[in-house]
Amino acid sequence: MTGRRVLVIGAGQETYGLPAEEVTMGNGRAACRRLAQEGAHVACADLHLDRAEETAEQVRTDGGTAFALAVDATDEASMTDAFAAAVAQLGGLDGVLVNVGTGGGMWLSGTSAASWDRTFALNARAHFLGCKLGMQHLDDDGAIVLVSSVASMKPGSRMPAYDSSKAALAGLCRHAAFEGRRRRVRVNVVVPGLIDTPMGRQATRNRPSRTAGQLPLGRQGTAWDIANGVLYLMSHEASYVTGQLLAIDGGLTTIQ
Repeated sequence: MTGRRVLVIGAGQETYGLPAEEVTMGNGRAACRRLAQEGAHVACADLHLDRAEETAEQVRTDGGTAFALAVDATDEASMTDAFAAAVAQLGGLDGVLVNVGTGGGMWLSGTSAASWDRTFALNARAHFLGCKLGMQHLDDDGAIVLVSSVASMKPGSRMPAYDSSKAALAGLCRHAAFEGRRRRVRVNVVVPGLIDTPMGRQATRNRPSRTAGQLPLGRQGTAWDIANGVLYLMSHEASYVTGQLLAIDGGLTTIQ
């Protein structure tokens, strides 16, 4: 990753009201740090600029190069501005990570049309914008990584809008990989399982049975597990990998 320039959409971190001692590393923040540890220059973008700044500061503390910017990933104009700022600051782009998502109503009966639309705006439209703008700005041999969920592959979240919007990323990935092939711009999806992030802890707090019998390897994953998958797909080591889903789930979708 040395010298590669990466824009991370969703680089900040939400605490979900957890006590400070219970706040674990989030996927976006861990990815920024991990990419920078391997030599990437990182533009850390988030809806909340202060959270992006915290991530960028952690990257710099690690000895890496990073700067922060604000973005509303659901808004095309805001995303356009973020990509332009990243290109201007970094001198171009070699990678884009779209790491944003939200839940929705519980069960079909508890999901309003408005909630469905809000969920799809962040979980699918934001990734579409990331792919669209990535194709415009990435140099040849670039990489796009989208973040989905095992909820896209098996039922269980109880949130139909979440499951459906995350499943949409597989189709988006395949199409974007098809468009990117002539310039060797690769597009792949990371599919996290049960990960011990603040969002995961909130989900477990709301539904304590969430992890019961769901841990084939005896533990939840960590944000660093996801970050290492992102690192691989962004790197030259994955130069022959595109249009793929990489499940980082401890076997949840295959042996559970």
